[in-house]
Amino acid sequence: MSADGGDEAAGAGASLRIDKWLWYARFCKSRSLAARLCSSGRMRVNRAVIRKSHHPLRVGDVLTFPLGRHIRVIEVRALGTRRGPAVEAQTLYRDLDPPLRAAAAATTAAPAARRPPGEGRPTKADRRAIDRLRDEG
Repeated sequence: MSADGGDEAAGAGASLRIDKWLWYARFCKSRSLAARLCSSGRMRVNRAVIRKSHHPLRVGDVLTFPLGRHIRVIEVRALGTRRGPAVEAQTLYRDLDPPLRAAAAATTAAPAARRPPGEGRPTKADRRAIDRLRDEG
């Protein structure tokens, strides 16, 4: 059994520190940021709020936490042994509630506001028309 939990990941009922797993799965850029997220009280494991970065995480646990502007709901599929490439990190979890993609969010955005002609500041086309009128006179 190694200090980083590498041999524990292979056994049944194995667990791994939640801050390490968040770092392995590339949800946090550094382990200290993962530890800060865990200790903030905004992380839930199986609907229970946790406040310790050394909380044991097991395969099948469901994590709920804020990440950016989205609330992530993640099921742990594997514990992992290292922080590998992104493709490897994506095999560690299943996203139960994926955030909207940028393209989908753009289609749901409100259309640009329209203003009646002649109200508000003049547009560039209006200014050019005004300049043409002034130059002719």
